[in-house]
Amino acid sequence: MKLSLIKGLQLGAAMMCMAVIAHAQPQRVPQFNSPQVNPDNSVVFKFYAPAAKEVKLSTQFHQGAAPMTKDADGVWSVTLGPAKPDMYPYNFIVDGVSVADPKNSAIFPNEGFQSSIVEITGSTPLVHTLQNVPHGTVSYRYYNSSELGPRPVVIYTPPGYEKETSKKYPVLYLLHGTTDTEETWTKVGRANIILDNLIAQGKAVPMVVVMPYGRAYPKISKTSGSLRNWDNLQEIKKDFLDLLIPFVESNYRVKADNNNRAITGFSGGGGTSLFLGLNNPDLFRWVGGFAPGMLKEEFDRNNAVAFANSSTTNQRLKLFWIGVGRDDMLYPVITDYLKLLNDKGIKHETLISDGGHTWMNCKLYLSTLAQKLFK
Repeated sequence: MKLSLIKGLQLGAAMMCMAVIAHAQPQRVPQFNSPQVNPDNSVVFKFYAPAAKEVKLSTQFHQGAAPMTKDADGVWSVTLGPAKPDMYPYNFIVDGVSVADPKNSAIFPNEGFQSSIVEITGSTPLVHTLQNVPHGTVSYRYYNSSELGPRPVVIYTPPGYEKETSKKYPVLYLLHGTTDTEETWTKVGRANIILDNLIAQGKAVPMVVVMPYGRAYPKISKTSGSLRNWDNLQEIKKDFLDLLIPFVESNYRVKADNNNRAITGFSGGGGTSLFLGLNNPDLFRWVGGFAPGMLKEEFDRNNAVAFANSSTTNQRLKLFWIGVGRDDMLYPVITDYLKLLNDKGIKHETLISDGGHTWMNCKLYLSTLAQKLFK
């Protein structure tokens, strides 16, 4: 065979190999950022899905799911707003399936849905905005239950805790919503940033904040409904009183008396906080609920100790506080509960806000209640 023919065959084979390799390589994904917050507080959302037939954007600052438009590169986009400065969950709905934003590392910790978080700061710092003030420490800890196994808990210690080694602090137990996790209060509710800012402004007493996981899993299934499910309440009561409080008081410099313990929570966790707080006045003298989950037929059962003697309840509690939004799905039943408290003469404070069953309201409620605690 002539040399020129051999070289020709080799060149042809090489070109075929290159074509096969090029064909096997995945399509290059266009580079873009999502979300992009504009100076006017509008937000651009983008999602890469070249094969999708339909993509929509769902967020709590826009009514209904917003259709997105696909460009020639397979990138879907939509611009929404301007929005009121706050932090908002959002997700894409891709051919009917809800997914978080793969371009955004700010994920909403939740066992029931997949969402991301967009922060719109605006021109004026909000109570949950990261500011140039002394910051506390957020620690991820575990305590062990013989029945439930390792139990996660996130604990905030205020600025100066590590240096002022002889000082003891009051403690707030802060419970999450039904499908949330122990991380939701810091990553969505910004509890640590709120306390940093309020403490720096002299508006809140320096305190330790304990944010436990509220589901008695695996004993109680994650599909069993609200955290204030009666079976879950019984298991969490044992876990909370016998394990969590002793763990905190053995490992942190906290004041171990009911004058210096507070408990509150959101939604299902709010129902749990009322159940634990009102029925254990020897442990808690500061009790709150943020749109607390409850049913009318559970009022007497879940408030048995508090309802048994209104005068004694009023003497024991330094503060009983409830916040709820007018558009909250729980507003009607909480209104009935507040009426019952009035009828029984049980003292309480309320904040009826705008908005619904959202973590935007949770930040408002926490920042309001935190300024009242331990004073």
